[in-house]
Amino acid sequence: MLCLPAGVARSDVEELDRVVRARVPLDRGEALFRAGEPFGHIYVVRTGTIRTTLPEQDGSEQVIGFHLPGELVGLEAIRDQYHRCDAVALERTSLCMLRFDQLEELAPRIPGLQRQLYRLISRELVEDQQHLVALGRRTARERVALFVHSLSERLEAAGYDGTELRLAMSRDEIANYLGLALETVSRELARLGEDGLLAVDRRRVRVLDRPALAGVAGRPPSPATGGSRSQTSGS
Repeated sequence: MLCLPAGVARSDVEELDRVVRARVPLDRGEALFRAGEPFGHIYVVRTGTIRTTLPEQDGSEQVIGFHLPGELVGLEAIRDQYHRCDAVALERTSLCMLRFDQLEELAPRIPGLQRQLYRLISRELVEDQQHLVALGRRTARERVALFVHSLSERLEAAGYDGTELRLAMSRDEIANYLGLALETVSRELARLGEDGLLAVDRRRVRVLDRPALAGVAGRPPSPATGGSRSQTSGS
């Protein structure tokens, strides 16, 4: 179960379960929270995908993240106690809602929980850093390759097959996130397909050559997999 971390003793599960107040179902296009709303919970994605965006003064939006199963949503609000972005479901999505004040009080008493929270927060920071590097230093081809490679690794970390991707986000949303034109994203995905790294069919993307994709993305192959395909495991 994605809401309860591995490594937590059975004796602590009941105490931890009281912090997980609810499982939140969202339909496609439904908001989890909006910018300016008060902070009280963090959320763990169980299934589906959440897109986070910063609203601009001219009415447009800047996509700042896509949150996949096993990942946290709402961390940006911890400092100032209000949300700075909108979080919207890109498909039918289920999340666990955790009261932050209770979680903060409970975590030091449950080592497995504290380790898992640190791991998840660290992973979010790494993704943010990679995104900033991609926007600042990489070519369009490298940005698109890094985006696909990152999705593959993150889905695999959640127990899914990291080689068979079904993109919940549109090409336009990917372009917004990567700071590219829509036509550029479509062209670079097609080129990666022509080069034998991917098989692209609309929103379905199959990773054919993981090491080569990692090379284009400027990332070393994952030591956990080493090859082009991963083993599917249960969620």
